[in-house]
Amino acid sequence: MAAKKNNTQETTQVSHGAGTQEKVFPPLDPSTFAPQLIWLAISFVALYIVMARVALPRIATVIEERRDRIASDLDQAEQLKQQTDEAIAAYEQALAEARARAHGLAQETRDTLSHEIEAEKAQVEKQIAKKMGEAEQAIANAKSAAIGNLSQVATDAAQTIVTELIGGKLTKTEVNKAVSKALAS
Repeated sequence: MAAKKNNTQETTQVSHGAGTQEKVFPPLDPSTFAPQLIWLAISFVALYIVMARVALPRIATVIEERRDRIASDLDQAEQLKQQTDEAIAAYEQALAEARARAHGLAQETRDTLSHEIEAEKAQVEKQIAKKMGEAEQAIANAKSAAIGNLSQVATDAAQTIVTELIGGKLTKTEVNKAVSKALAS
């Protein structure tokens, strides 16, 4: 094969025995369009048959399997969601029951403590009332003792005063009468 260069163009020459002839690239040769179209049609039909019989059914199978897997996963997710919702509802119900029981126990404890406090308060009030009564009785006894002694002290004081001031002597019965008369008025 010999190559000849002209400025920027390249051509290919093929020698066939005695003469040389310049040829064009075969797909672009207008004299070969008819056979190329026939081979194009045969290749297209063959490729179509292979795709329709082999590749597309496999792709369809894969797509169907994926669709089934996705549907299965969605169903499983829905079941898990329902189970979760049921678990949450059970938890909330148990929590509400526990709160109710706790409230009941707290109220019961408050009531019990209130009754105990009232009973203790009543007992303390009784003790206070008893001590008050005893104190009042002691005061009354001390007062009556003081009043009883008052007449004796007043009698002794009056006799001493009269003796000191007047210088005379009075009998105890006279002084007692005078003091009793003064205390009565």
